[in-house]
Order: sequence, then C-alpha cells, then structure tokens
Amino acid sequence: MSTKKKWYKKKSWWIGGIILLILTGVMFYHRVKPLPPGISYAGSTYTIPEKDVEFLYDLTYQKDGKELYDHSIFDEVYQTIEEAEDFLILDLFLVNGYTKGDRDYPRISEKLSTTIQQQMKKKPDLQVVFISDVVNTTYGSHTARQLEPLEDLGAEVIYTDLNRLRDPNILYSGVWRTTMGWFGQDGYGWLPNPMAPSAPKVTMRSYLKLLNIKANHRKVVITEKAGLILSANPHDASGFHSNIGFKVKGKILKDMVKAEKAVAAFSGGDTGKFPTEGQLSESIQKPSPGESRVKAQILTEREIQKGVVDALNKAQKGDEAWIGMFYLADRDIIDAIEDAANREVEVRLVLDPNQNAFGQQKIGLPNLPVASELHNLDNDHITIRWYNTNKEQYHTKFIYVKGKKESTVIGGSGNYTSRNMDDYNLEENIKLTAPSDSKTMTEVERYFQRIWNNEDGTYTVKYETYQDELPAFKYVMYLLQKIFQVTTY
Repeated sequence: MSTKKKWYKKKSWWIGGIILLILTGVMFYHRVKPLPPGISYAGSTYTIPEKDVEFLYDLTYQKDGKELYDHSIFDEVYQTIEEAEDFLILDLFLVNGYTKGDRDYPRISEKLSTTIQQQMKKKPDLQVVFISDVVNTTYGSHTARQLEPLEDLGAEVIYTDLNRLRDPNILYSGVWRTTMGWFGQDGYGWLPNPMAPSAPKVTMRSYLKLLNIKANHRKVVITEKAGLILSANPHDASGFHSNIGFKVKGKILKDMVKAEKAVAAFSGGDTGKFPTEGQLSESIQKPSPGESRVKAQILTEREIQKGVVDALNKAQKGDEAWIGMFYLADRDIIDAIEDAANREVEVRLVLDPNQNAFGQQKIGLPNLPVASELHNLDNDHITIRWYNTNKEQYHTKFIYVKGKKESTVIGGSGNYTSRNMDDYNLEENIKLTAPSDSKTMTEVERYFQRIWNNEDGTYTVKYETYQDELPAFKYVMYLLQKIFQVTTY
C-alpha cells in the first residue's frame, strides 16, 4: 500500500519554492542594487557672474480666442550648437518626428539633427557625443531616424542601458528580467507603435521592455561655450508645450560633462570621445566681466529631491515658494510643501491638469488627487492654479523660493514624482541661488507673475475650473498606481 507524501516533500513544491525564491531575489536586488558610478550626483557649487546665467522659457497661451506662442528655447539650442568648436555633448530623451498628424507641428527633431550635421561638416574636428533613450528606437524595434545620420558622420551615439538602473515596477520587472528580458527586442515589428500611427511598427518584446517604465529623461546640451539644462524635448509632438530652461557658462560645464560621461560609461559608450580634464580647462571660456553673484550647482536624480526639500525647509514666514510643475506626486516634496505652508510660507502652485498626452485624453492623474489633498488642508498659505492647456502640456518643472534677501531656483528635467526623484529615471536639474534683487531672480519672478496674473493673455485658471469635485475612482486609481508603480509617475 502506497503512502501519501506530505506536501512539503513533493517535488513540485520544491521547484515552485526555488522559482519563487529566485524571483524574489531578482526583484529585491534590482530595486536596491548599487547605482552606476556618477549617478545621483551633486556637483560643486560655483559662483558665477549674472551675465553667465540666462533663464529661458516657452509659453503657449490664449488671447482673444487665438492660441499664441512665446517660444525661444530651441532657438537657443540651435545657436549653441552653431557656436560649438571643440566639443558638443547632448543628452536628450525624446528625439523624433512621429506625430498623429492632427496638427502642423514644428519640426524640431529634424532641425536639431540637421543643425548638428551642418556644424560637424563645418568643424571637422568637433567632438560630438549624443546620449539618448531607447524610446527613440521604440525599445529596439527600429532605428532612430534623427540620430543615425549623426553616427554616420562620426558622432558617438549612445543609447542608455536602462537595465543598469533600478526597477520601479518591481513585480513586473523581476519577471521580465528572468524571462523575456534575455531575448532582446529587435525583430520584425507587427504591432502599432505607442508613440504615433506614423511611427514604425514594433515587436511584442519592445512592448514588454516598455512596461519596465523607466528612462533616461535628461535634457542637456553642452559645448565649451555654454551648457543648457531644459525641461523641453526636441520632439515634434511636444513642440507646443510650455517649458523652461537655463543656460550657464564657466567651470560648471565641467560638472555637466562629468555627469554625462558617467552615463556613457555604464551604457557601453566610448568615453574617449569626451574631452579630457585638460581639454576642458583649456577650452571652457573664462567668466564674463562683472560681479559674481549667482551660486550654481548641478543636481541629478535623488539629489534634485534633496535640493528641493532643503529649499522649502529653509523658507521662513513671509517667504514665497512658487512651483511650476507637470507632475506632482513625490511624497517628500508634498510633505515639505505642507510644512512650509504651516510656517506661513506663501506657496503658489501652477500645475498641468494632466488632460492630454500627445493627443490622447488623460484622466488628470496624478495632479488632480494631489491638488485635492493640498486644497483640502484648508491652508490659506497654499494657492493652486491650473495652466490653461489646450492640446499641449504645461511641461515645466521648477521651483522658485523667494526669500527676503536671497532666493533659490531649481529647474530642469525632473518631475516631482517617485520615478523621477528616487533614482529610477536619469534626471538633471540646476540649482541657482542669488540675491533676491538679482537679474536671474527678477526674471523668474516676472515669469511667474505673468502667468499667475494672466498678463497680456490667458495662461492659468482657478483651481475649481478642473476640479470642482474629485471622483472617488480617480483617487483609487491614483493610489493603486502609486502602490504598484505601473505609471510614469
């Protein structure tokens, strides 16, 4: 007579247990593994003349029933490229011309590529490094049309190795890494491209790669003459978005190059294509004449979050904190906002209503539930306005803390979300501290006053315009997405 085996002696239980143990180990390791060297970086603080700092912005707004555009960022990008003589380093997230064809979008990506090509031909010794995200190949399904010609001319084109970054979508990524991740993404594409109908078809493996939901989200351009830190992508379908940027000169460019060299190193790029320390010292222009009043520092990844929280924590009663933001969902920053308001800091937020993404309707996440949370505090020191978007986005990402004597601005690519602030994405911002009456701070102040008060057009609308009442299902969706981290925030 056969005896029945106890459950823990059955081979199937042992096999299942081993598989579960491996999966759990993979999930945990890739959630907390060491970051590649040079990531989550806070550079040195440089004191530079005001002439060597420039605040840039793009605004799309309504006036007399018409949509108007006050855009200058990419004009500055093209000019910076055209002035490069020794080296040109770019790290840009979205670089493509794929659209739904619903509007006559500006052809930013093509002009960027053409401008670089022309400068490479004009300056044959120009060292060009272009770092980007694999989103431009839809995760390996096709070539990047705007980057391929640069590579043919001798530029070092580097696609960021996202596998080296930590996993925010821990449950999915653990399974993906142990199964389909081994097979790559290239092959015959047969599925619609998520970017736009005009984009090449993609493989199922590319979709599976996409679901890891992480990116090199930086937007940086560096030459020996100047460095640009932006919230704007050279992406045609993003051409009408409202954005901000900063242009700086001087020794801080060394830290910008250092931050990009770190990405190239862990992504298998040729770091020999970067200028050496000696070449940088020789080619970077000396500061402009004039009093050095602005302190400038490069921040990447989690260091951005630390900088923002620190700036809010230092704000005192009667100070002002202005935030212009596409996505607001990071708990550390939200808590710092609430604490600042409790200290009677006047907090004013201009948020995107999260209604549109490349022609697709959205349901207002994460900003609607977060704005509701802040509004329901019933704190008179927190005021929220929505940017009056149409088919575009208020894609801006920065904070301005105005003190009585000294003010701070932190801006760049980083949204205030866990994905952007907790070392999952690659991000880069610049922190500027200067006297409150300085040119830099006065220009930022003027920007916020313009859009807050709707000077010469309609830029922002009252809180109630988009949020009379938050449906329960949206808040539940927001909580579930935050818990399982299956979204871009």
